[in-house]
Amino acid sequence: MSDKTIKVALAGAGAFGLKHLDGIQNIAGVEVISLVGRELYKTKEAAAKYGIGHVSTDLADSLALAEVDAVILCTPTQMHAAQSVACLRAGKHVQCEIPLADSLAGAQEVVALQQATGLVAMAGHTRRFNPSHQWLRNKITGGEFKLQQMDVQTYFFRRSNMNALDQARSWTDHLLWHHAAHTVDLFAYQAGSPVVKANALQGPVHPVLGIAMDMSIQLKAANGAICTLSLSFNNDGPLGTFFRYIGDSGTYLARYDDLFSGKEEKIDVSQVAVSMNGIELQDREFFAAIRQGREPNSSVAQVLPCYQVLHDLAQQLV
Repeated sequence: MSDKTIKVALAGAGAFGLKHLDGIQNIAGVEVISLVGRELYKTKEAAAKYGIGHVSTDLADSLALAEVDAVILCTPTQMHAAQSVACLRAGKHVQCEIPLADSLAGAQEVVALQQATGLVAMAGHTRRFNPSHQWLRNKITGGEFKLQQMDVQTYFFRRSNMNALDQARSWTDHLLWHHAAHTVDLFAYQAGSPVVKANALQGPVHPVLGIAMDMSIQLKAANGAICTLSLSFNNDGPLGTFFRYIGDSGTYLARYDDLFSGKEEKIDVSQVAVSMNGIELQDREFFAAIRQGREPNSSVAQVLPCYQVLHDLAQQLV
């Protein structure tokens, strides 16, 4: 389908769904024709803003549209695996926002079905696509930098069930199965070596949300590289995820799409890719893989080892 417009259904008209819609507006040959959301009125409002003709509160309605080629899932974590399976069974390519699943069994089911169907199935591990991390990846694959240690802080101030737009969530987020997934995958990807040892500790469980609000994770790759990850929903300070890369030829600080040397000298990463928006770059890879009939970076098969590590960590926290 090299010349055909790719027709897309997007499920999840919340904070991240809107980010995808913004990014897709910059990608030629792609049209979002169906939008699925939990609240019909709000979903219709978003659809009108982006010129999307079909609106529903049920993903099955979108999957029934013959003209839909691909689906992007920005729905609650607990729905990801089952909805990815539904998309593949309907013959649709699928990109599922991180995490692919909230269990190893769920992730394995998606991978098995992707391999059976041959459709493009990709997980939204956005850190692989952020220009700052891409710049370092190029250094690593070019033999100019070898990762020895990664120190990561993932911090939010979220003591109630709110999303990135400060709106009430219908589901509960999770430090391990969502936020740690970013770093577990990125560490192995940048180290170029699988995780062979993983340890985890968690703080008290929130009496209402039922999740730990603080967590500490240690990882070791087969090649000897190590990673320390601190996560919190309790942090009343700078918010977001901050990466310190320590290697054999330098130290680098990555803050989303910005990159600095260890001495806080800003590094220009504007020429790394066609955009500075990691989500847009992620979507570009998804659509390019569909057009070219190839496996995308961050395919469900590529990220499956991350979910094995998360599973192993979860067993330690029981």
